[in-house]
Amino acid sequence: MEVANELMIRGIVVGVFQENCWVVGNRRTGEAICIDPGDQPDEILALAADMGVRIKYIANSHAHVDHILGVAGVHAATGAKFLLHEDDLNLLRTGWKGAAERFGIDVGEGPPDPDMFVQDGDKVEVDGLQLTAITTPGHTPGSVSYYSEGMLFSGDTLFRGSIGRTDLPGGDMMQEMTSICDRLLVLPDETLVLPGHMEQTSVAFEKENNPFVQQFMQLRAQGKA
Repeated sequence: MEVANELMIRGIVVGVFQENCWVVGNRRTGEAICIDPGDQPDEILALAADMGVRIKYIANSHAHVDHILGVAGVHAATGAKFLLHEDDLNLLRTGWKGAAERFGIDVGEGPPDPDMFVQDGDKVEVDGLQLTAITTPGHTPGSVSYYSEGMLFSGDTLFRGSIGRTDLPGGDMMQEMTSICDRLLVLPDETLVLPGHMEQTSVAFEKENNPFVQQFMQLRAQGKA
């Protein structure tokens, strides 16, 4: 996928959880940001090489097991700075272990601690590319989405016609719906939404068609949310 003349975006579906990892790079400068390397770091690195870019930052939307299993490999191979919201630090350090064991996944010592914590409004920037962090708690306490150039990387907060689950530890349905409606669906209608699973969508489509959004907005209109 190309946006404008210099920006490149490519996704790869990785791991047993079929998670979308995104590599966003600038054709002119050759610098890139990797969003949610969930597994198969060698394949992610091969994708970046095919794009002709160097990964300078690893920007994670959250720290569930399906989004962090490839962090260590990409981090070690590239020296990229690993970014995560501080409210997901405990999940990063301990939360992945049980899930990995249940699926028989051997991840060794697991991911490293973040090099930097990302907060709302922070700019994740390499030469020729800038993403803005939007805190969107609910799926996890520290969930973050990233926005740039009319594109939204929504992690597991917003999917096409659906939302991220909130029945796992730290999840909060009301908080997630507030994040979606007040932080994401206020972006321009034409914004392309690139989620952590399944196919892409748009802000306009989700405002008009997402049943969770419709129900939440009805509850708000009734003063119940």
